[in-house]
Amino acid sequence: MAGIYLIGILFLGISMWVSWRLKSKFKKYSEIPLQSGYTGREIAEMMLADNGIHDVKVISVAGRLTDHYNPADKTVNLSEYVYEARSAAAAAVAAHECGHAVQHARAYSFLKFRSAMVPALSIASRYMQWIILIGIVMLQTTPIPLTIGVALFGLTTIFSFVTLPVEFDASKRALAWISSNNVVTKQELAMSKDALKWAALTYVVAALGSLATLLYYVSLLMGRRD
Repeated sequence: MAGIYLIGILFLGISMWVSWRLKSKFKKYSEIPLQSGYTGREIAEMMLADNGIHDVKVISVAGRLTDHYNPADKTVNLSEYVYEARSAAAAAVAAHECGHAVQHARAYSFLKFRSAMVPALSIASRYMQWIILIGIVMLQTTPIPLTIGVALFGLTTIFSFVTLPVEFDASKRALAWISSNNVVTKQELAMSKDALKWAALTYVVAALGSLATLLYYVSLLMGRRD
């Protein structure tokens, strides 16, 4: 079990560092006002309208970095620090979340695939760790529980990697739109790119951490123990 702890500590450290960098970048760019003077809400509403999307609402939610798009009720949820803010960070986040709304409206394949995985993933995540624990304890007796656990963990790993193109594409759409519609200056665009880059890295680290853990469980299953 030493191997899984080392993997966990390594990726926990990396994740904490990336999260710290993300928060510091957003704090920095949140203090720089947009020359255009648009709020996050206004940017979101303009991007949606410009893409012919009129059935999605832009609402404010509590918290920091709690921004997300909900395809179930078609809402772009902007944190209170983005909704009324007039900064490069707010522009990046608001446009990024609208990028997901555009993906939904355009039936973007990776988003459809990720959404289709959610029901199975919710069930898998509920029982996965217990099954894996039982599988490790019973490994010398039978490989069946660990095999099931590895399969369930593999599903979560696939989900993590499917999330990557969804996030990168949303950022690409966001940056292209705010640039072409004069929402940001060249300097503000560079800030928005940097902010979204660090946001994307959190997903990359999560996916790689999941893959590393999966490979460790597979090595246990195949008999290559530490």
